Amino acid sequence: MSVRSLPLFALLLTAACSGTSSNMQLYPLEGPIATADPTLVIKATAQNTNGTSGPLSFRLPDRVKCEGTWSSLTPRTVSNTKGLSLTWKKTGGELGGEKKTVAGVNNGEIYAVCDDGTRVQGTFVIGSGTASGTGTASDTNGNVYKLLF
Repeated sequence: MSVRSLPLFALLLTAACSGTSSNMQLYPLEGPIATADPTLVIKATAQNTNGTSGPLSFRLPDRVKCEGTWSSLTPRTVSNTKGLSLTWKKTGGELGGEKKTVAGVNNGEIYAVCDDGTRVQGTFVIGSGTASGTGTASDTNGNVYKLLF
Protein backbone atom coordinates (compact mmCIF):
# COMPACT_ATOMS: atom_id res chain seq x y z
CA MET A 1 0.00 0.00 0.00
CA SER A 2 1.41 3.37 -0.97
CA VAL A 3 1.67 6.34 1.37
CA ARG A 4 -0.90 8.20 -0.76
CA SER A 5 -3.58 5.52 -0.31
CA LEU A 6 -3.15 5.36 3.47
CA PRO A 7 -5.55 8.28 4.26
CA LEU A 8 -8.19 6.77 1.94
CA PHE A 9 -7.82 3.37 3.63
CA ALA A 10 -8.20 4.98 7.08
CA LEU A 11 -11.34 6.80 5.93
CA LEU A 12 -12.88 3.59 4.54
CA LEU A 13 -12.01 1.69 7.72
CA THR A 14 -13.64 4.39 9.86
CA ALA A 15 -16.79 4.33 7.72
CA ALA A 16 -17.00 0.55 7.88
CA CYS A 17 -16.63 0.49 11.65
CA SER A 18 -19.09 3.30 12.35
CA GLY A 19 -22.72 2.64 13.22
CA THR A 20 -24.16 0.57 15.97
CA SER A 21 -24.50 -3.14 16.25
CA SER A 22 -26.33 -5.48 18.60
CA ASN A 23 -25.87 -9.10 19.42
CA MET A 24 -28.72 -11.53 18.82
CA GLN A 25 -28.94 -15.09 20.03
CA LEU A 26 -30.72 -17.94 18.26
CA TYR A 27 -31.54 -20.84 20.59
CA PRO A 28 -32.40 -24.08 18.72
CA LEU A 29 -35.71 -25.44 20.05
CA GLU A 30 -36.57 -28.15 17.51
CA GLY A 31 -34.91 -29.91 14.60
CA PRO A 32 -31.54 -31.49 13.84
CA ILE A 33 -29.46 -28.76 15.52
CA ALA A 34 -31.43 -28.98 18.80
CA THR A 35 -31.21 -32.78 18.72
CA ALA A 36 -27.43 -32.72 18.18
CA ASP A 37 -26.70 -30.09 20.87
CA PRO A 38 -29.63 -28.64 22.87
CA THR A 39 -27.29 -26.23 24.70
CA LEU A 40 -25.97 -24.56 21.54
CA VAL A 41 -26.40 -20.80 21.24
CA ILE A 42 -25.94 -19.25 17.79
CA LYS A 43 -24.65 -15.70 18.09
CA ALA A 44 -25.70 -13.22 15.41
CA THR A 45 -24.74 -9.60 14.84
CA ALA A 46 -27.25 -7.01 13.65
CA GLN A 47 -25.78 -3.80 12.24
CA ASN A 48 -27.37 -0.31 12.17
CA THR A 49 -29.53 -0.94 15.23
CA ASN A 50 -30.23 2.79 15.58
CA GLY A 51 -32.20 2.56 12.34
CA THR A 52 -35.13 0.45 11.21
CA SER A 53 -33.19 -2.12 9.16
CA GLY A 54 -29.70 -3.35 8.53
CA PRO A 55 -27.39 -6.26 7.76
CA LEU A 56 -27.49 -9.46 9.82
CA SER A 57 -24.76 -12.12 9.99
CA PHE A 58 -24.17 -15.35 11.91
CA ARG A 59 -22.75 -18.86 11.57
CA LEU A 60 -24.67 -22.10 11.86
CA PRO A 61 -22.95 -25.23 13.21
CA ASP A 62 -20.11 -26.53 11.01
CA ARG A 63 -19.11 -22.88 10.41
CA VAL A 64 -21.77 -22.27 7.74
CA LYS A 65 -21.85 -18.50 7.19
CA CYS A 66 -25.25 -16.79 6.88
CA GLU A 67 -25.94 -13.20 5.85
CA GLY A 68 -29.18 -11.31 5.51
CA THR A 69 -31.27 -8.42 6.74
CA TRP A 70 -33.29 -7.46 9.78
CA SER A 71 -36.09 -4.93 9.52
CA SER A 72 -38.50 -3.36 12.01
CA LEU A 73 -41.67 -1.43 11.26
CA THR A 74 -41.77 1.78 13.26
CA PRO A 75 -45.19 3.43 13.12
CA ARG A 76 -45.49 7.19 12.85
CA THR A 77 -48.43 9.47 13.44
CA VAL A 78 -49.13 12.40 11.16
CA SER A 79 -51.31 15.31 12.22
CA ASN A 80 -52.31 18.26 10.09
CA THR A 81 -53.57 21.55 11.48
CA LYS A 82 -55.72 24.06 9.63
CA GLY A 83 -58.44 26.49 10.53
CA LEU A 84 -59.35 30.02 11.43
CA SER A 85 -58.17 31.60 14.64
CA LEU A 86 -59.58 34.85 16.04
CA THR A 87 -57.17 35.49 18.89
CA TRP A 88 -54.88 38.49 19.37
CA LYS A 89 -51.75 36.33 19.02
CA LYS A 90 -52.80 34.28 16.00
CA THR A 91 -54.97 36.23 13.65
CA GLY A 92 -55.69 34.64 10.32
CA GLY A 93 -55.40 30.93 11.02
CA GLU A 94 -53.03 28.02 11.32
CA LEU A 95 -51.63 25.60 8.83
CA GLY A 96 -49.03 22.98 9.54
CA GLY A 97 -48.14 19.37 10.06
CA GLU A 98 -46.23 17.20 12.46
CA LYS A 99 -44.75 13.69 12.28
CA LYS A 100 -43.63 11.74 15.31
CA THR A 101 -42.72 8.19 16.28
CA VAL A 102 -45.28 6.41 18.42
CA ALA A 103 -44.02 4.61 21.52
CA GLY A 104 -45.02 0.99 21.78
CA VAL A 105 -44.18 -2.43 20.44
CA ASN A 106 -43.06 -2.76 16.84
CA ASN A 107 -42.97 -5.84 14.61
CA GLY A 108 -39.87 -6.93 12.76
CA GLU A 109 -38.47 -9.66 10.54
CA ILE A 110 -35.17 -11.35 9.82
CA TYR A 111 -34.19 -13.14 6.63
CA ALA A 112 -30.83 -14.69 5.83
CA VAL A 113 -29.33 -17.00 3.23
CA CYS A 114 -26.43 -19.26 4.19
CA ASP A 115 -23.46 -20.40 2.11
CA ASP A 116 -24.89 -23.94 1.92
CA GLY A 117 -28.26 -22.68 0.60
CA THR A 118 -30.11 -22.80 3.93
CA ARG A 119 -32.61 -19.96 4.36
CA VAL A 120 -33.49 -18.61 7.81
CA GLN A 121 -36.63 -16.54 8.30
CA GLY A 122 -38.25 -15.19 11.46
CA THR A 123 -40.35 -12.54 13.15
CA PHE A 124 -39.83 -10.56 16.33
CA VAL A 125 -41.26 -7.75 18.43
CA ILE A 126 -39.15 -4.84 19.64
CA GLY A 127 -39.88 -1.88 21.89
CA SER A 128 -39.79 1.59 20.32
CA GLY A 129 -36.47 3.27 20.96
CA THR A 130 -34.79 0.07 22.14
CA ALA A 131 -32.47 -2.46 20.57
CA SER A 132 -33.94 -5.46 22.38
CA GLY A 133 -36.65 -7.87 21.43
CA THR A 134 -37.87 -11.45 21.19
CA GLY A 135 -39.23 -13.71 18.49
CA THR A 136 -38.97 -16.99 16.62
CA ALA A 137 -37.23 -18.15 13.46
CA SER A 138 -37.03 -21.29 11.38
CA ASP A 139 -34.86 -22.56 8.58
CA THR A 140 -35.29 -24.73 5.49
CA ASN A 141 -33.61 -27.68 7.26
CA GLY A 142 -36.43 -28.08 9.80
CA ASN A 143 -34.84 -26.17 12.68
CA VAL A 144 -36.87 -23.81 14.89
CA TYR A 145 -35.15 -21.12 16.98
CA LYS A 146 -36.01 -18.77 19.81
CA LEU A 147 -34.66 -15.33 18.91
CA LEU A 148 -33.56 -12.98 21.71
CA PHE A 149 -31.64 -9.72 21.57
